[in-house]
Amino acid sequence: MANIRDRQLDGLRTVAVSMVLYAHFFAADRSIWGHLGVRLFFVLSGFLITRLLLQARADARYQPVTAFKAFYIRRVLRIFPPYFAMLAFVYFLDLEGARGNVKWHALYLSNYWYALRGEWTPWVLCHTWSLSIEEQFYIAWPLVILLAPRRLTERICIAVIACSLAYRLCWPLTWTPSLMRDLLPSASMDALAGGALLAAYRERTQGWPQWMRQSWMPLAAAAAVALWLRPDPITPTLDWVIWIGSEVFPLVPLVMLVGCGASGFRSLFGRLLESPPIAATGRISYGIYLFHPIVLSLIVKAQTWIPVNVSEQGLGRLIVGSVATLMLASISWLVFEKPLNNLKRYFPYAARGHQPAVPSIAIASEPGEHGHGSKAYNTALSHRNEGIRGGAVQTSDLQ
Repeated sequence: MANIRDRQLDGLRTVAVSMVLYAHFFAADRSIWGHLGVRLFFVLSGFLITRLLLQARADARYQPVTAFKAFYIRRVLRIFPPYFAMLAFVYFLDLEGARGNVKWHALYLSNYWYALRGEWTPWVLCHTWSLSIEEQFYIAWPLVILLAPRRLTERICIAVIACSLAYRLCWPLTWTPSLMRDLLPSASMDALAGGALLAAYRERTQGWPQWMRQSWMPLAAAAAVALWLRPDPITPTLDWVIWIGSEVFPLVPLVMLVGCGASGFRSLFGRLLESPPIAATGRISYGIYLFHPIVLSLIVKAQTWIPVNVSEQGLGRLIVGSVATLMLASISWLVFEKPLNNLKRYFPYAARGHQPAVPSIAIASEPGEHGHGSKAYNTALSHRNEGIRGGAVQTSDLQ
């Protein structure tokens, strides 16, 4: 059973996918809430994947080849089956005329397809750009975390964030805003590496740097202004300023949101995140994200048989689309994804056969646990080693 931190991280997945559904089913044009939800997904992925890899590396039985094999097999088992089932469905129905470019999406090059074309055609697969970026991230990042000297991990994360921010800040020099500024991997590495930096930093301490504690509220306020500021007409300069404000300013607040969720919010918000309906929705959020444009295409085609308006953005589309997507994602999880997910126990990150030594990394604990001394530490250590020995399903395996 997932612990309190895992349930709250699942709850944050629900928050992220809800932003996406709101943007695609309800909001008017130019809403970036969906993109902000994707950014939250990126921070979560960077954090959870890096935490798993660092835990594997800290195990006394760690072997790079075994860890690499386990990582990629477990990613394939979790991500590929529903993804390629979705692509097969789109291909055979030629949904929204997408058959001709499915090969780009099958190769996880969707972000390059849309960036090179400069338009969201076919729209039914437009959400796959973010899945492509994550797969591109998965190709290189395990090599960094498992092979680079551990003392350099945080510096590498900071360097990646700096390069990504530099990529964003250089766009005014081109004066040609385009999809490329959002869809190339360098545009999203700041969020993925921000989550990774959080995982590496949390091995040393549960506290936050002073500059983050003092800056997150002003940054969140500035981001809120940028999110709501949509003048018409808009100049290229103002467009860039709003883009930076809505993309870069939320990064620190999002990282802190994930970090606090990983430690466990001791508040009403935390209890809401870990509530069974919210946590359960987060566990199937991958399917929700994957299938929701397919559902949208189908319900629009079925408008004649639906008593509310689903052909346009609005409450009717939000309710019908969300309910249908939740039902499809739940069926996919129970019948298809969960049985395959359970196979990952056969591919542990550390080879079985020897009792692991006490790891050198710090065990993440909830606020207030430190006062219980060795009992809390031993309990956490026992759960951690049990998860590594048995290849237990963790939150990061459910993305």
